[in-house]
Amino acid sequence: MFDFDQYLGFLAFLTILTIGFWLMIFLASFIPYWIGGAIMEMVKEKQAERKAKKQANS
Repeated sequence: MFDFDQYLGFLAFLTILTIGFWLMIFLASFIPYWIGGAIMEMVKEKQAERKAKKQANS
C-alpha cells in the first residue's frame, strides 16, 4: 500500500497544483482589469487635455 511519505508527497503535489491553478485564475482576471483601467484613465486624460485646449483657444 502507500507509505506515509508517499501520502505527504501526494498532498504536497495537490497543494502546489491547487495554488498554481488559483494563481492562474487570479492573474487571468486581474491583469486585463488592470490594463483596461489604465487605458480608460489614459483616454480620460486625453479628453480633459483636449477640452482644456479648446477652452483656452476660445
